[in-house]
Amino acid sequence: MMKNIIVQLSRLFRARFPYIYLTTWEEERAIALINKIAKSEKLIRFTRDVYIWTQTNGFTLNGQKIDGTNSPDKAIDFIKEANKNAVFVLCDFHVYFGVKGRQVDYNVVRKLRDIIGELKTSKYRKNVIFLASEVLIPETMQKEITLLDMPLPTLEEIKAKLDKMITQNNQIDTVDLDEEGKERLCKAALGLTLQEAENAFALAMVNDGKIDGKDLSIILSEKMQVIRKTGILEFINTDISISDIGGLENLKNWLNKRNNSWSESAKKYCLPAPKGVLITGVPGCGKSLTAKAMSAAWQLPLLKLDFGKIFSGIVGSSEENMRRAIKTAEAVAPSILWVDEIEKSLSGINSNGDSGTSSRIFGTFLTWMQEKTAPVFVIATANNISSLPAELLRKGRFDEIFFVDLPTQRERKEIFRLHLTKRLKDKEVASKLELNDDLYSKLASMTEGFVGAEIEQVVISALYEAFFSKRPLEFADLETTIKNTVPLSVTQKEQILSLRQWANIRAVAATQKDDMAQYSSNTDEDSDITNSRGGRALDV
Repeated sequence: MMKNIIVQLSRLFRARFPYIYLTTWEEERAIALINKIAKSEKLIRFTRDVYIWTQTNGFTLNGQKIDGTNSPDKAIDFIKEANKNAVFVLCDFHVYFGVKGRQVDYNVVRKLRDIIGELKTSKYRKNVIFLASEVLIPETMQKEITLLDMPLPTLEEIKAKLDKMITQNNQIDTVDLDEEGKERLCKAALGLTLQEAENAFALAMVNDGKIDGKDLSIILSEKMQVIRKTGILEFINTDISISDIGGLENLKNWLNKRNNSWSESAKKYCLPAPKGVLITGVPGCGKSLTAKAMSAAWQLPLLKLDFGKIFSGIVGSSEENMRRAIKTAEAVAPSILWVDEIEKSLSGINSNGDSGTSSRIFGTFLTWMQEKTAPVFVIATANNISSLPAELLRKGRFDEIFFVDLPTQRERKEIFRLHLTKRLKDKEVASKLELNDDLYSKLASMTEGFVGAEIEQVVISALYEAFFSKRPLEFADLETTIKNTVPLSVTQKEQILSLRQWANIRAVAATQKDDMAQYSSNTDEDSDITNSRGGRALDV
């Protein structure tokens, strides 16, 4: 990426493009890059002096102020009259192009247009660069300005920054990092500006007087700050592990095999970074839990995209919000982007009530999913699959579509084991229950058709009974709660059967084939809801 921007800028200089708009938060880094290009005969043949303009100092050359150039009018006159090869960097000049709360300064815009001929035909080679953190171009100059994005620091730049900091702060004796550990820290800092990376490394150093592999969480917390500042994406902090999910072995195996697929070792196999996965199925069966567990298992930041925050009352701002959300997700890559209940987010795309805004945002999201090169893994969950547009489901958007059905006998045993061992930590409360395989098997047999969330509530409700009576938990508490629960498989039987019919030919079962076979052999053959299973029974 850095090589690309050097080539692009060099060619624009040589081709005598008059105006270049470079967007970046890193002024110093951008100016250093411009200086490097401007001083290289190899890159641009004719070298140039680099003048830096700010409203407070006017133009400076090599740190020396040039008096009388503070105003935009005088700055433009100076550019026109300059009798040498030069690059003129105008910092935050876009405020004259009409930022929020300020009108376009048409006099400044007109003067910029007036000198275009001088910039193109003068015997001196002159280029003007507008340096700003946001894109704001006057409509009358859109054909004259070339727009470029300054890429974020590369892995090599971040490594160089860390090495420099270690040397400067005399931390050499307290560094507990091998090359692999250093690369892991620096990769975690990808997506940060150099200043943000420096802040994160500095915080890691002062935290315990040294820097080591344990400081990965500090780097991720700095990324969390970047995400929070957008106001659109939510950083989900979770300590849920894959082992906290009962069953769904097919889905877990698929995810485990793709862990670290964005690393250097994966490049030896010419593997592309996985695009994403769509998880659909019965509500309460662990779809959202899987998204949270992935973040911990892959050690990647989990970003939740709320489409409600994308839409705004200001015309055009919704589209900009979507672009900003995508840009942020890519900036902190590798990362996981989670869209929960995506069918609700896209419910308005076929209506004309918002003048097509929903359709345009959906189109932007689809195009990005198809063409993205940044390692952003998209995990989307859906309950009502019939509401999703067909173009979202075709290959290329997601790597796979998984269907999460009602838990099998073996999966229910595992879910009971997880929740009972998690909550019965006090020996007195657990004194009348022997937590063993027989207990879990018995409870699993009693909860035919229960989803994972209902099983969790069975345990919680039974514990409330014991807590109210000030006694240990008893089997009778669990049994009574189970009998008093009407499961989702009863109240939404028709919807679940419809989901299964859809999944049989379009999705892969999240449950392993062996579990499904065992389930079928242990269920009532007359029960449609327990005997028919959704999703292709593949082992992945």
